[in-house]
Amino acid sequence: MEHFFLSKKYSVIVVGAGHAGIEAALAATRLGAKTLLFSQNLDTIGQMSCNPAIGGLAKGHIVREIDSLGGAMGINADATGIQFRMLNRTKGPSVQAPRAQCDKKAYQFRIKGLLERQAGLDVKQGGVVEVLVNNGRATGVRTDFGLCVHADSVIITAGTFLRGLLHVGDRSQPGGRMADSSSPLSDNLRELGFETGRFKTGTPCRLDAKSIDFGACIKQLGDDPPSRFSFLPVTEEFADEKIPSGNFRDGRFHVEQLPCWITATTAETHEIIRRNLHRSPLFSGRIEGTGPRYCPSIEDKVVKFADKPHHQIFLEPEGRQTEEFYLNGVSTSLPYEVQIEFIRSIPGLVSAEIMRPGYAVEYDYFPPTQLQLTLETKLIEGLYFAGQINGTSGYEEAAAQGLIAGANAALKLAGRAPLVFDRSEAYIGVLIDDLVTRGTQEPYRMFTSRAEHRLILRQDNADQRLTPKAAAVGLVGANRVRLLAQKCQQLEMARESASRIRLGGETLLQLMKRPEFRLADLPPALRTEVSDEIWESLETDLKYEGYIRRHNEHLQSIQAAQANKIPVEINYASVPGLRNEARQKLAKIRPESIGQAGRISGVTPSDLGILTIWIRKNYVTH
Repeated sequence: MEHFFLSKKYSVIVVGAGHAGIEAALAATRLGAKTLLFSQNLDTIGQMSCNPAIGGLAKGHIVREIDSLGGAMGINADATGIQFRMLNRTKGPSVQAPRAQCDKKAYQFRIKGLLERQAGLDVKQGGVVEVLVNNGRATGVRTDFGLCVHADSVIITAGTFLRGLLHVGDRSQPGGRMADSSSPLSDNLRELGFETGRFKTGTPCRLDAKSIDFGACIKQLGDDPPSRFSFLPVTEEFADEKIPSGNFRDGRFHVEQLPCWITATTAETHEIIRRNLHRSPLFSGRIEGTGPRYCPSIEDKVVKFADKPHHQIFLEPEGRQTEEFYLNGVSTSLPYEVQIEFIRSIPGLVSAEIMRPGYAVEYDYFPPTQLQLTLETKLIEGLYFAGQINGTSGYEEAAAQGLIAGANAALKLAGRAPLVFDRSEAYIGVLIDDLVTRGTQEPYRMFTSRAEHRLILRQDNADQRLTPKAAAVGLVGANRVRLLAQKCQQLEMARESASRIRLGGETLLQLMKRPEFRLADLPPALRTEVSDEIWESLETDLKYEGYIRRHNEHLQSIQAAQANKIPVEINYASVPGLRNEARQKLAKIRPESIGQAGRISGVTPSDLGILTIWIRKNYVTH
């Protein structure tokens, strides 16, 4: 094939315009890198291939962290949401998380426009089939039409498109999602020497709302007022958009929310599925990839939880201008006719018409232990991986990785220190450390239980934790810093008022520490001076300050013990006393610190002690 080179050279090329690619391109551009974003199809930029929802348990924490770092996901969800809820509201603040059902097409079109209007960013359509490499460094890409483009860094965010294969019953066809083609880029990456694996994910069928009997379902309403993702005030968040005046009531963001609905499978549903398991590619052996443990197909649920009489299903609208409904909880790859049969055995769906069938997709991923904490590959300098290529599942995990990869690509080219978060600083730090240090044998999904420091990694304080760091590297501007300073000032004002005002012989500060205290107990005048959001943050700080103080003291001692850096050039074979398994694992992962080494499966405390002493004797550490 004849090749031709684009005369324009870029600092960063991002391959793939899903959620990871979007944040990667925007982060790199915000840091001054001339960036090119390639998409196989410009009409599917930012498409929500599975459920059109953002956030959820732990995932909502990640979205608020992305927003704190200047990312686009939270603002876009706020602008296009059709139902907002704060999950786990009755539980502790560390596990509460926002979730928004979004208008699928509105989300996609708004983010596409944002990318196209971003200064310093070019967006082009093209399928990338090769990463150009010279002397162990990425130098650009080649597309399927022979276009070659030079760049100093390349970020691969190819989602489920790498040798993607779609399955519905005994029918299979290439594709990264229904109606889209797959990408052969993974063949090139294997040729470059990368280890690869195979994962599987799936999606439910979509139903025509006109065929659903909502009277047989339970209505689920959103929060009033809506639980937003962005820390920006709405007047700042949508300053460049013409938001209808109806979106503001009493100074608050307002949106006419659409209801979701709840129903459940039945014994008949389960019997139909059991009778047809041999026709499921998941059970017939047609699918070889490992599927997500925490988002199983309905076939998996029926087999693994055979004692459960029913499984809950959420009927969720895909947008304001469509009649399509998403069936959250019934991911499947059974044959089309079987999907119709079992769907119609569910209350409310006895006359349901399928608009799109459910399907499974297999795809290549690249074990993330091949990456540094910056998400740059160890094998090729200037090449970064982000998103499902690293074995993760979910829009939020992908977007977080994209932001970090894009930022680090630009920072490295500028000769600046990388942006890396410790596990104690952010869920993003937990996510990347888990991937790079431990790898994953199944599609990785974030949970609050993965974060040992979750008491301080709350969704409500993500801006206080991360915006100063984002400002220091240039990911956010002075306006964000000013707004954060105002918030911190309001928190101090609220604390001062609470320490001064007495109710029933005790200060309000003392009362707010009690478990039975509720925001409604505040004197009405105080709630007009400072927003409920500020009072809620103060209440959480007060109730948990003892735990947080002890946690921080413990954290400091851990960090002091684990912060010892490991020399990059270390030869583990020369360290006497290390077990062979430890040598192999350490040589493969090449941890950057003793703390990271200790999180590698198969490396024992004894190994760490030997390694620490050897480094102390053989290297001058600072």
